[in-house]
Order: sequence, then C-alpha cells, then structure tokens
Amino acid sequence: MNQDYSGSGDPARSLELLWGLQARPTRGPKPALTVDRVVGAAVKIADAEGLSAMSMRRVADELGVGAMTLYRYVPGKGELLDVMLDSAYAEMPRRTVEGDWRARLDEVARENREVYLRHPWMLYVATSRPPLGPGVMAKYEYELAAVEGIGLSDVEMDAAVALVNGYVHGAVRSAVDAKQVIQSSGITDRQWWETHEPLLDRIGDAREFPLASRVGTTVGQEFGAPYDSEHAFEFGLARVLDGIAALLAER
Repeated sequence: MNQDYSGSGDPARSLELLWGLQARPTRGPKPALTVDRVVGAAVKIADAEGLSAMSMRRVADELGVGAMTLYRYVPGKGELLDVMLDSAYAEMPRRTVEGDWRARLDEVARENREVYLRHPWMLYVATSRPPLGPGVMAKYEYELAAVEGIGLSDVEMDAAVALVNGYVHGAVRSAVDAKQVIQSSGITDRQWWETHEPLLDRIGDAREFPLASRVGTTVGQEFGAPYDSEHAFEFGLARVLDGIAALLAER
C-alpha cells in the first residue's frame, strides 16, 4: 500500500519554503506565481479529490501553467506536501478558553478535529517527521500551553499532547472512512442497518453470542447504525482526559 510521508523531500529546501527563505527566481520571465498560490492550489485539489489526485502536473493544470514552471517555486511533491501540511496546521484558531487544563486540552482536541475534517487528506500522511514550519511550531506551542504548570514533566507534557492528538487522529479517520463508505456505496448507515437487522435472527445465535447479540442490537437501535462517530468521539475524548486526570491525582 502506498503511503505519503512528511519530511520525504530535501530537508533544506523544505525549511526554506516553510520559512520563506528561498531565493526568488532570477532567470527567465517575471515570476507569475508565488509559493502560497502553488500550495493553495495543491490543497484545493487534495481537499476535493484526495492526496492521490495531487501531483505537480495536476497543480500546474489548476494554475494554468506548464508543469516545469512549478519547479521554479517548489522542487518536488515531497517539499510541497510539507508546506501543505504546515499551512493546514496554521489554520488552527488556537482559541483561549476559560477553565482548567481539562478545558484547554479539550479545546486542543476539537481544534485538531476541525482541521482534519476540513482537510481529510491529512489523515493519510505519516508525520513521524513533521514539517518544522511556523504552523507546526505555533500549533505545538499552543498545545503545550494547555498542560503547562499542571504537574507534568516536560517529557510527560509532550506525551500528553501526543496522546490527545493520536486519539483525535484515529477517531476522525474512522469517521472519515465511514463517510466515504456512504459516498461510495450510496447507502446510508441507517439504510444498511434496516436491511441487515431482519436477517440477524437467521444468522446469529443469541445463545452462543449473548453479549454480542444484546449489545449489538442495542447500539443499532440507539443510533440506527452499527457506529456513531459523534458519540464515539465524545466518549473516547472524555476517557482520554480522565486518564490524564487520574495521573495528576496520583501526584
């Protein structure tokens, strides 16, 4: 399975693009584009059609220029992807909320969720080597501030933020995948459940699988589907924050 990775391009060139340190083109015709325009076009394509549809040629077509023209601004897809990610992370509003660390960390989770839902292609990029641009750095600073001074060590602060972000990433990816199933099949979750529910008595033995039968039926009746992304997100986020609260209580 193909996998896109951040940090797969030339690190020096990526950092130049991320921080606006690249030299302006000096040869050829007067520059008709900017890095921001190139990135904006790439994000537009990825938002609408997924990252697999985004290529240097496709971005060039979107901008109405030849593919080689883009290379005057961005050296390749790897570096372009780094800047796309950083620009998306920079969209986080980084709101100030009233309350304690739990309220702040809850807001961090919800802001990350908003960004992923707006740009679902981000969920399919491995970011163990994140683009170290201004968007990523501002995001990390904001997230760490949510747990600053609450009794965690620096390593634990980083781990707490990673725990919340990892949970959000997984939860939103499951929700996006479920939405894509509806789009590709043309059948809603409720329609799927209503079609399958009458058949369950024929294939399921409640005596052999009593818990699965009882709980599965209850969930299906509650949500009209085998899964509800909103409920799953809220329940899981609360439990993650409960775990951090338990750690702090031990201190």
